[in-house]
Amino acid sequence: MSREIAVFVNPTAGRGRGLKAASVAADLLRERGLTPHQVSAPDAVEGIARLRAVVRRGVDAVVAVGGDGTVAAALQAVAGTSTPLGVVPIGSGNDFARALDLPLGDVAAAARVVADLHARPVDLGRAGERWFGTILCTGFDSRVNERANRMTWARGRTRYNAALLGELGALKPIAYELELDGKPFDVEATLIAVGNGRSYGGGMRMCPDADPTDGLFDVTVVAGCGRAELLRVFPKVYSGRHVSHPLVTVYRAATVSLSARGLSGWADGERLGALPLTADCVPDAVRVLTPAPHDS
Repeated sequence: MSREIAVFVNPTAGRGRGLKAASVAADLLRERGLTPHQVSAPDAVEGIARLRAVVRRGVDAVVAVGGDGTVAAALQAVAGTSTPLGVVPIGSGNDFARALDLPLGDVAAAARVVADLHARPVDLGRAGERWFGTILCTGFDSRVNERANRMTWARGRTRYNAALLGELGALKPIAYELELDGKPFDVEATLIAVGNGRSYGGGMRMCPDADPTDGLFDVTVVAGCGRAELLRVFPKVYSGRHVSHPLVTVYRAATVSLSARGLSGWADGERLGALPLTADCVPDAVRVLTPAPHDS
């Protein structure tokens, strides 16, 4: 009997690039004897609803074709179920796929991984009803996201850079109430990042040693600092070397609670809501299609 595969894609993403990649992936899956069916929607809310309906009816796998936003939507449908998730990562970030060493920017290679149907359990973060796979960010980086999303006069990287400069001008330490597995701390920080995965923003290794299979978050705390010091430390995020700086402390915990005035939390590129927020690391929350051992 043929295996049924739901291929999930945002039809408006990347000026149709997602649809093209989904078509290529579907052809490759058919060649391997699978039966792909496309699931798409004009927005994430409708997409999640349609995927949940598909998962309830029964499907052998859901495959997200796109970037971390598409993966994030798919996670809301498959997390906590036995339906595995495959990823064809063609977005600008791809941090969830990067954490699991999936083929990046290679539709054929990613489709081959899916076709093998080799699933392994992976942890997810959960804040309220929202699942996330990469990093929950709060502080300087979440404020940059907030500012960028309010801008209407710029797009893409230009908008992000403008928001970054705006937040640098307003930089000041944030008074946090932080709780790690029930132990409370009062800290002044520039940002706090709660990592199920290693990176966000397309390879910024804010939590470089995070392991999405160990049942724990890596919690990176960057202490309060001035603009000049932040600009010296920030470039090291791309290599993960920032964690050796005296301003940076990394904790590990299964449950993290964050409270601070006027802040929101973001994860997988999506706004989770205003603080306070509590995030739990849920072991083995999703089964992900990854390269079989003989391919590694």
